[in-house]
Amino acid sequence: MNFKEELTGLTILVDDYLKDYFSRLKSEVPETKLIESMNYSVMAGGKRIRPVLTLAVAKMMSKDLIEVMPFAAAIEMIHTYSLIHDDLPAMDNDDYRRGKPTNHKVFGEAMAILAGDALLNEAFSLLLKTSANAGEKMEQSVKASCVIANAAGKDGMIAGQVIDMESEGKQISASTLKTMHRKKTGALIMASVIAPAVYIGLSGEEIKALSEYAEHIGIAFQIKDDILDVESTSEELGKPVGSDERNNKTTYVSLYGLDGARKMLQEVTQKAVEVLEIFGGKAWFLKEIAYFIAERRN
Repeated sequence: MNFKEELTGLTILVDDYLKDYFSRLKSEVPETKLIESMNYSVMAGGKRIRPVLTLAVAKMMSKDLIEVMPFAAAIEMIHTYSLIHDDLPAMDNDDYRRGKPTNHKVFGEAMAILAGDALLNEAFSLLLKTSANAGEKMEQSVKASCVIANAAGKDGMIAGQVIDMESEGKQISASTLKTMHRKKTGALIMASVIAPAVYIGLSGEEIKALSEYAEHIGIAFQIKDDILDVESTSEELGKPVGSDERNNKTTYVSLYGLDGARKMLQEVTQKAVEVLEIFGGKAWFLKEIAYFIAERRN
């Protein structure tokens, strides 16, 4: 199977699980407008890189994908809630996401806030139910859930968003930029890789290699985002381009220039691939994801 087929197959598994999950919610919850708002953003498309990474780690180790699917789905719910809130007027004030009107443009600001809150809570409800029903794997499931919780919270994604918010309209140092993105973007990518590794029970050496891999692709993801904001079009990205420069935001491009950012992207991608040698040929798909992140057009 080639990379594109494998990526498509894993993405379909994630989409099918989420479709079924929200179909059940629609039948169980009387406040259908809230569920519609949640479902609108969750099913708006996207590359599903984070949940695919979770499934890919399990598949690499020949484990049952169904067992780790709740972790993958919870991570995607958390990621989606963060996008809904990021797009609000009080934050980035964006009108489009993935080529569609943002949640608050369709459902109003109040409902968008509540939909984001509900997605975050639903993610942890799913993780808790999964752990409660994990039997002899309960401890591993709880530990994996804690990895996700830490990545989403005050020391992870939210901390990165705070740094981003406080850095608006001023230049920041390269170290602050790296810290911001390691938390805002990288933390949830890290959790996508490490949560299934913890649940499966991989060795310390294996988890260390996967942690380094996740850190490198997290940096690569943000560098590529910064490059696309300069080079791409609104049609390709599904959202406005050039916003970083308009908002006077420090980016890898503004600090190092386009050529410098491209060089950094190439270097961190290669590092991500190299640290996976411990897994041999089994890691082929994770390696290809690193290249996919670096070469994507949206």
